[in-house]
Amino acid sequence: MTHSPQQLREILDRHGLEPRRRLGQNFVIDPNTVRRIAKLSGASRGDPIVEIGAGLGSLTLALAETGAEVTAVEVDGDLARALREVVADHDVRVVEADARTLDWAGLLAGRDGWRLVANLPYNIAASLIVDLLGNVAALGSMLVMVQREVGERLAAKPGDKAVGIPSLLVAYHGTAKVVGRVPATVFYPKPKVESVLVRIDRHTAPPVDQPLEAIEILVRAGFSQRRKMLRRSLAGFVDSAGFAHAGLDSRARPETLSLTDWSRLAAVADIPATTSC
Repeated sequence: MTHSPQQLREILDRHGLEPRRRLGQNFVIDPNTVRRIAKLSGASRGDPIVEIGAGLGSLTLALAETGAEVTAVEVDGDLARALREVVADHDVRVVEADARTLDWAGLLAGRDGWRLVANLPYNIAASLIVDLLGNVAALGSMLVMVQREVGERLAAKPGDKAVGIPSLLVAYHGTAKVVGRVPATVFYPKPKVESVLVRIDRHTAPPVDQPLEAIEILVRAGFSQRRKMLRRSLAGFVDSAGFAHAGLDSRARPETLSLTDWSRLAAVADIPATTSC
Protein backbone atom coordinates (compact mmCIF):
# COMPACT_ATOMS: atom_id res chain seq x y z
CA MET A 1 0.00 0.00 0.00
CA THR A 2 1.52 3.33 -1.07
CA HIS A 3 0.95 6.67 0.65
CA SER A 4 -2.12 8.82 0.18
CA PRO A 5 -1.61 12.60 0.54
CA GLN A 6 -3.10 12.44 4.05
CA GLN A 7 -0.82 9.56 5.11
CA LEU A 8 2.28 11.33 3.87
CA ARG A 9 1.32 14.50 5.74
CA GLU A 10 0.77 12.43 8.90
CA ILE A 11 4.23 10.86 8.59
CA LEU A 12 5.84 14.27 8.23
CA ASP A 13 3.94 15.61 11.24
CA ARG A 14 4.72 12.56 13.38
CA HIS A 15 8.43 13.02 12.81
CA GLY A 16 8.39 16.82 12.92
CA LEU A 17 9.58 17.11 9.33
CA GLU A 18 9.09 19.53 6.47
CA PRO A 19 10.36 19.19 2.89
CA ARG A 20 13.83 20.70 2.51
CA ARG A 21 14.15 22.83 -0.58
CA ARG A 22 17.96 22.74 -0.57
CA LEU A 23 17.79 18.96 -1.05
CA GLY A 24 15.14 19.19 -3.76
CA GLN A 25 12.60 17.28 -1.66
CA ASN A 26 9.27 16.91 -3.46
CA PHE A 27 7.32 13.82 -2.43
CA VAL A 28 5.03 11.92 -4.81
CA ILE A 29 1.53 11.78 -3.28
CA ASP A 30 -0.32 9.89 -6.02
CA PRO A 31 -0.41 6.07 -5.65
CA ASN A 32 -1.17 5.56 -9.35
CA THR A 33 1.95 7.50 -10.32
CA VAL A 34 4.34 5.45 -8.17
CA ARG A 35 2.82 2.19 -9.40
CA ARG A 36 3.26 3.39 -12.99
CA ILE A 37 6.91 4.19 -12.26
CA ALA A 38 7.45 0.77 -10.70
CA LYS A 39 5.92 -0.89 -13.78
CA LEU A 40 8.01 1.16 -16.23
CA SER A 41 11.16 0.24 -14.30
CA GLY A 42 10.58 -3.41 -15.15
CA ALA A 43 10.80 -4.44 -11.49
CA SER A 44 9.56 -7.95 -10.80
CA ARG A 45 9.81 -10.63 -8.12
CA GLY A 46 13.38 -11.26 -7.01
CA ASP A 47 14.92 -8.42 -9.00
CA PRO A 48 17.60 -6.37 -7.21
CA ILE A 49 16.44 -2.74 -7.22
CA VAL A 50 18.32 0.25 -5.85
CA GLU A 51 16.31 3.43 -5.33
CA ILE A 52 17.99 6.82 -4.95
CA GLY A 53 16.12 9.56 -3.11
CA ALA A 54 13.65 7.24 -1.41
CA GLY A 55 12.24 10.02 0.79
CA LEU A 56 9.26 8.79 2.80
CA GLY A 57 8.85 5.61 0.77
CA SER A 58 5.92 6.21 -1.60
CA LEU A 59 7.83 4.73 -4.53
CA THR A 60 9.73 2.32 -2.28
CA LEU A 61 6.48 0.66 -1.25
CA ALA A 62 5.33 0.41 -4.88
CA LEU A 63 8.61 -1.28 -5.81
CA ALA A 64 8.32 -3.65 -2.84
CA GLU A 65 4.80 -4.59 -3.98
CA THR A 66 6.32 -6.11 -7.14
CA GLY A 67 8.29 -8.60 -5.04
CA ALA A 68 11.61 -6.99 -5.95
CA GLU A 69 14.48 -6.87 -3.47
CA VAL A 70 14.73 -3.15 -2.77
CA THR A 71 17.68 -1.17 -1.43
CA ALA A 72 16.53 2.39 -0.67
CA VAL A 73 19.19 5.13 -0.52
CA GLU A 74 18.35 8.41 1.25
CA VAL A 75 20.81 11.20 2.05
CA ASP A 76 18.64 12.99 4.64
CA GLY A 77 19.13 11.31 8.02
CA ASP A 78 15.76 12.47 9.37
CA LEU A 79 13.95 11.06 6.35
CA ALA A 80 15.95 7.85 6.52
CA ARG A 81 14.77 7.27 10.09
CA ALA A 82 11.14 7.88 9.10
CA LEU A 83 11.61 5.63 6.05
CA ARG A 84 12.77 2.72 8.21
CA GLU A 85 9.49 2.98 10.12
CA VAL A 86 7.48 3.09 6.88
CA VAL A 87 9.10 -0.06 5.40
CA ALA A 88 9.46 -1.98 8.65
CA ASP A 89 7.05 -4.69 7.47
CA HIS A 90 8.63 -5.02 4.02
CA ASP A 91 11.79 -6.61 2.64
CA VAL A 92 13.56 -3.29 2.11
CA ARG A 93 17.12 -2.33 3.04
CA VAL A 94 17.48 1.37 3.93
CA VAL A 95 20.89 2.99 3.44
CA GLU A 96 21.58 6.52 4.67
CA ALA A 97 24.13 7.88 2.20
CA ASP A 98 24.85 10.45 -0.51
CA ALA A 99 24.60 8.74 -3.91
CA ARG A 100 27.45 10.93 -5.18
CA THR A 101 29.97 9.55 -2.66
CA LEU A 102 28.48 6.14 -1.89
CA ASP A 103 30.62 2.99 -2.11
CA TRP A 104 28.59 1.55 -4.98
CA ALA A 105 30.80 -1.49 -5.44
CA GLY A 106 30.28 -2.47 -1.82
CA LEU A 107 26.55 -1.73 -1.86
CA LEU A 108 25.81 -3.81 -4.97
CA ALA A 109 28.35 -6.58 -4.36
CA GLY A 110 27.23 -10.12 -5.05
CA ARG A 111 24.55 -9.37 -7.64
CA ASP A 112 24.51 -8.24 -11.27
CA GLY A 113 21.69 -6.83 -13.32
CA TRP A 114 20.62 -4.22 -10.78
CA ARG A 115 17.85 -1.82 -11.80
CA LEU A 116 18.17 1.75 -10.60
CA VAL A 117 15.06 3.82 -9.89
CA ALA A 118 15.43 7.43 -8.80
CA ASN A 119 13.71 10.75 -8.23
CA LEU A 120 16.62 13.16 -8.72
CA PRO A 121 17.00 16.90 -8.06
CA TYR A 122 17.67 18.73 -11.31
CA ASN A 123 21.01 20.16 -10.13
CA ILE A 124 22.72 16.77 -9.76
CA ALA A 125 20.72 14.56 -12.11
CA ALA A 126 22.73 14.63 -15.35
CA SER A 127 26.16 14.45 -13.73
CA LEU A 128 25.14 11.64 -11.36
CA ILE A 129 23.58 9.55 -14.13
CA VAL A 130 26.64 9.88 -16.36
CA ASP A 131 28.91 9.03 -13.42
CA LEU A 132 26.90 5.92 -12.51
CA LEU A 133 26.80 4.72 -16.11
CA GLY A 134 30.55 5.11 -16.40
CA ASN A 135 31.56 3.65 -13.06
CA VAL A 136 28.89 1.23 -11.80
CA ALA A 137 28.68 -1.62 -14.29
CA ALA A 138 26.33 -3.62 -12.06
CA LEU A 139 23.52 -1.21 -12.96
CA GLY A 140 21.88 -2.79 -16.00
CA SER A 141 19.07 -0.28 -16.39
CA MET A 142 17.82 3.00 -14.96
CA LEU A 143 14.45 4.67 -14.67
CA VAL A 144 14.95 8.22 -13.46
CA MET A 145 12.44 10.97 -12.75
CA VAL A 146 14.00 14.34 -13.53
CA GLN A 147 13.03 17.85 -14.57
CA ARG A 148 11.69 17.82 -18.13
CA GLU A 149 14.55 19.85 -19.60
CA VAL A 150 17.13 17.56 -18.00
CA GLY A 151 15.33 14.46 -19.26
CA GLU A 152 15.15 15.82 -22.78
CA ARG A 153 18.91 16.48 -22.72
CA LEU A 154 19.66 12.96 -21.51
CA ALA A 155 17.59 11.34 -24.27
CA ALA A 156 18.27 13.81 -27.10
CA LYS A 157 19.27 12.52 -30.53
CA PRO A 158 21.45 14.20 -33.22
CA GLY A 159 19.67 17.23 -34.62
CA ASP A 160 17.51 17.75 -31.53
CA LYS A 161 17.74 21.15 -29.92
CA ALA A 162 18.54 19.54 -26.56
CA VAL A 163 21.44 17.39 -27.77
CA GLY A 164 24.69 18.04 -25.94
CA ILE A 165 27.44 16.55 -23.82
CA PRO A 166 25.13 14.57 -21.46
CA SER A 167 23.14 12.98 -24.28
CA LEU A 168 26.26 11.81 -26.10
CA LEU A 169 27.90 10.44 -22.94
CA VAL A 170 24.70 8.59 -22.08
CA ALA A 171 24.48 7.24 -25.65
CA TYR A 172 27.95 5.72 -25.27
CA HIS A 173 26.76 3.64 -22.32
CA GLY A 174 23.15 2.88 -23.20
CA THR A 175 19.91 3.69 -24.97
CA ALA A 176 17.87 6.49 -23.38
CA LYS A 177 14.20 7.29 -23.99
CA VAL A 178 11.62 9.55 -22.37
CA VAL A 179 8.89 7.08 -21.40
CA GLY A 180 6.45 9.29 -19.49
CA ARG A 181 5.56 12.68 -18.11
CA VAL A 182 4.83 13.44 -14.47
CA PRO A 183 2.73 16.56 -13.73
CA ALA A 184 3.61 18.86 -10.86
CA THR A 185 0.23 18.16 -9.26
CA VAL A 186 1.30 14.71 -8.00
CA PHE A 187 4.02 16.15 -5.74
CA TYR A 188 4.07 17.71 -2.30
CA PRO A 189 5.13 20.44 -2.23
CA LYS A 190 4.10 21.19 -5.80
CA PRO A 191 7.20 22.13 -7.85
CA LYS A 192 7.26 24.85 -10.46
CA VAL A 193 8.56 22.50 -13.15
CA GLU A 194 7.28 19.50 -15.08
CA SER A 195 9.05 16.17 -14.66
CA VAL A 196 9.63 13.28 -17.06
CA LEU A 197 10.61 9.64 -16.71
CA VAL A 198 13.70 8.56 -18.63
CA ARG A 199 14.55 4.90 -19.13
CA ILE A 200 18.17 3.96 -19.87
CA ASP A 201 19.15 0.42 -20.85
CA ARG A 202 22.85 -0.29 -20.76
CA HIS A 203 24.62 -1.58 -23.89
CA THR A 204 26.15 -5.02 -23.60
CA ALA A 205 29.23 -3.60 -25.39
CA PRO A 206 30.33 -0.10 -26.46
CA PRO A 207 28.49 0.89 -29.66
CA VAL A 208 31.57 2.51 -31.24
CA ASP A 209 35.22 1.59 -31.68
CA GLN A 210 36.98 4.55 -30.10
CA PRO A 211 37.44 4.90 -26.33
CA LEU A 212 35.11 7.21 -24.45
CA GLU A 213 38.01 9.33 -23.16
CA ALA A 214 39.01 10.39 -26.68
CA ILE A 215 35.42 10.97 -27.79
CA GLU A 216 34.66 13.05 -24.70
CA ILE A 217 37.62 15.37 -25.32
CA LEU A 218 36.26 16.20 -28.78
CA VAL A 219 32.64 16.45 -27.65
CA ARG A 220 33.55 18.90 -24.90
CA ALA A 221 35.66 20.98 -27.27
CA GLY A 222 32.89 21.03 -29.87
CA PHE A 223 30.10 22.01 -27.49
CA SER A 224 32.22 24.60 -25.71
CA GLN A 225 31.72 26.67 -28.89
CA ARG A 226 28.35 25.32 -29.89
CA ARG A 227 27.55 27.98 -32.49
CA LYS A 228 30.82 27.59 -34.34
CA MET A 229 31.57 25.20 -37.16
CA LEU A 230 33.56 22.13 -36.16
CA ARG A 231 36.60 23.20 -38.17
CA ARG A 232 36.91 26.10 -35.71
CA SER A 233 35.90 24.45 -32.44
CA LEU A 234 38.06 21.38 -33.13
CA ALA A 235 41.04 23.28 -34.53
CA GLY A 236 44.16 21.66 -33.14
CA PHE A 237 42.48 18.27 -32.96
CA VAL A 238 41.23 17.60 -36.51
CA ASP A 239 42.51 19.17 -39.73
CA SER A 240 40.78 19.32 -43.11
CA ALA A 241 42.30 16.00 -44.16
CA GLY A 242 40.99 14.42 -40.97
CA PHE A 243 37.45 15.62 -41.62
CA ALA A 244 37.65 14.25 -45.17
CA HIS A 245 38.97 10.90 -43.97
CA ALA A 246 36.14 10.68 -41.41
CA GLY A 247 33.61 11.51 -44.13
CA LEU A 248 32.31 14.57 -42.25
CA ASP A 249 31.73 18.16 -43.26
CA SER A 250 34.03 20.50 -41.35
CA ARG A 251 31.34 23.19 -41.60
CA ALA A 252 28.89 21.13 -39.51
CA ARG A 253 27.95 22.13 -35.99
CA PRO A 254 28.28 19.77 -33.02
CA GLU A 255 24.57 19.14 -32.44
CA THR A 256 24.24 17.48 -35.86
CA LEU A 257 26.76 14.71 -35.17
CA SER A 258 25.92 11.24 -33.92
CA LEU A 259 28.02 9.27 -31.48
CA THR A 260 29.35 7.29 -34.46
CA ASP A 261 30.43 10.54 -36.13
CA TRP A 262 32.31 11.62 -33.01
CA SER A 263 33.99 8.23 -32.90
CA ARG A 264 35.13 8.66 -36.52
CA LEU A 265 36.62 12.03 -35.61
CA ALA A 266 38.36 10.55 -32.58
CA ALA A 267 39.96 7.96 -34.85
CA VAL A 268 41.70 10.69 -36.89
CA ALA A 269 42.14 13.36 -34.21
CA ASP A 270 45.47 14.50 -32.83
CA ILE A 271 44.83 14.02 -29.11
CA PRO A 272 47.90 14.22 -26.84
CA ALA A 273 48.35 11.11 -24.75
CA THR A 274 48.57 13.22 -21.58
CA THR A 275 45.21 14.90 -22.16
CA SER A 276 42.51 13.78 -19.73
CA CYS A 277 38.82 14.60 -19.25
